[in-house]
Amino acid sequence: MISKKSDSLIIAGKKFQSRFLLGTGKFRNKSDVKSCINSSGTQIVTVALRRVDVERHEENILKYIPKNVTLLINTSGARNAKEAVRIAHLAKESGCGNWIKIEVINDSKYLLPDNFETIKAAEQLVKDGFIVLPYVSPDLNVARELVKVGSSTVMPLGSLIGSRQGIRTKELIQILIDEIDVPIIVDAGIGAPSQAAEAMEMGADAVLINTAVATALDPVAAAKSFALAITAGRLAHLSGMAQRAASAQASSPLTGFLYEQS
Repeated sequence: MISKKSDSLIIAGKKFQSRFLLGTGKFRNKSDVKSCINSSGTQIVTVALRRVDVERHEENILKYIPKNVTLLINTSGARNAKEAVRIAHLAKESGCGNWIKIEVINDSKYLLPDNFETIKAAEQLVKDGFIVLPYVSPDLNVARELVKVGSSTVMPLGSLIGSRQGIRTKELIQILIDEIDVPIIVDAGIGAPSQAAEAMEMGADAVLINTAVATALDPVAAAKSFALAITAGRLAHLSGMAQRAASAQASSPLTGFLYEQS
């Protein structure tokens, strides 16, 4: 029997029971963010620094994130490594901690991450004492380099960010799952709980969801549904389910009963 306590997600030595990371962009109102955190049980929440009110006014997004949740500031808006590093330091100086999701995008059409600049930012931020979770297009050599410079995870995109297309990079992500020793967190493009479960069944360590929850008619119910799907997918992976067969295979013997009556 699989013990929930023994199956923790470990990032930079910190244990988490939930494998669901929640993004906070696109929500219609900030109170939904807190409700979604509570309904899903997520323990890591990503926030873009540009949405943080450093003066701590009434509508500051941080007010809606419980203190026991790990805050993961993302460098949304950074176009190169230098800007990502600057955003990370601003976040730390503003009291947002040292957990950083590196997001470097210099492509306004497809919004694909710049892997080269991401590696540069990761190397510098690790040296500066940050816990680094880089968002990249799935590539084995890039992932290896990120691990080499000290990244705590690798976060490959499932498909175009915000597209809800599901896991279009499945084969490439599977290579990372098989070959990379740090947690693989599938990020971007997941639009339905079934897609999140698919990522977990593949062996991904966690999934980050934002748009699919934030834009749902009932975000709280959506968050709960994703949390359940991620748990189910993880249990399916741990159970060692049989692989897809190329032909029909009877679940009960077709001989030894009817055909032996004469």
